[in-house]
Amino acid sequence: MKVLRTPVSQFENLPDFPWQPRYLETSDGLRMAVIDEGAGPVVLLLHGEPSWSYLYRKMIPVFVEAGYRVVAPDLIGFGRSDKPGAIEDYTYARHVEWLRSVLFDGLDLTGITLVCQDWGGLLGLRLAAEHPLRFDNLVAANTGLPDGLHRLPEEWWRFRDFVARTEDLPNGFLVSAGVVDPMPPEVAAAYDAPFPDPSYKMGPRAFPDLIPQDPDNPATAANQAAWRVLEQWDKPVLCAFSDSDPITRGGDRMLISRIPGAAGQPHTTIAGAGHFLQEDRGPELAQVIVAWLRTLAPP
Repeated sequence: MKVLRTPVSQFENLPDFPWQPRYLETSDGLRMAVIDEGAGPVVLLLHGEPSWSYLYRKMIPVFVEAGYRVVAPDLIGFGRSDKPGAIEDYTYARHVEWLRSVLFDGLDLTGITLVCQDWGGLLGLRLAAEHPLRFDNLVAANTGLPDGLHRLPEEWWRFRDFVARTEDLPNGFLVSAGVVDPMPPEVAAAYDAPFPDPSYKMGPRAFPDLIPQDPDNPATAANQAAWRVLEQWDKPVLCAFSDSDPITRGGDRMLISRIPGAAGQPHTTIAGAGHFLQEDRGPELAQVIVAWLRTLAPP
């Protein structure tokens, strides 16, 4: 496997992102970058496509100041983590294992509150279902866990087709297209920073076709098994979706209806936010989560 590593110089002078990562090895020797800040109960922040932990820069201080330990990894292929150089190197199962080995073997995290968005949910909810004793609470924001039985909306297919035909994927542009508030050029540039040229972009290019949308997808059986666990999950679950995301709109209703731990929780809609609600309303989202966690147990 050819592996690329983004030069450190690409990450100099990032706006509003002072944190330096820890680097841990996955079970197959790849290097994953992990922001690890604060002390207290663990809040695990999982990003999706085509972002990286920079997406959570407006939320990290809220959690740390409230007395939580924030762990925010860059998925393999993204951010400051290693980037395998071929699309075929990326599979759903490998992404799950890469995270598992770092978060559990490397950091031995327990008592986790998962906060997940986009692919962060596809991976995080799988991890929670496969390792339920390590998780206390789940927060889903503009995400879900496809089970191979439902086709995603047409807006997603337009995105998928764009990714498939675009070798030099404009990641900063894609993030800016998924927010409500105009994104400053220097912020869009921060989302481009991990990808100096097209050879670094295989991770974002691979993701769309890894989503199970039919029974024959390699990940369908594992996701269906995860759902069998989640359908018995009685630990607290909060949905905090945005009001302006055409791709995940309505996905919170499925999670609330199928996961017992979501019953009776103060689910909320974050107003004035697009797909990347962490960009549009990050502090508000973090404060909603902190307030909810404090009703469950003080930090």
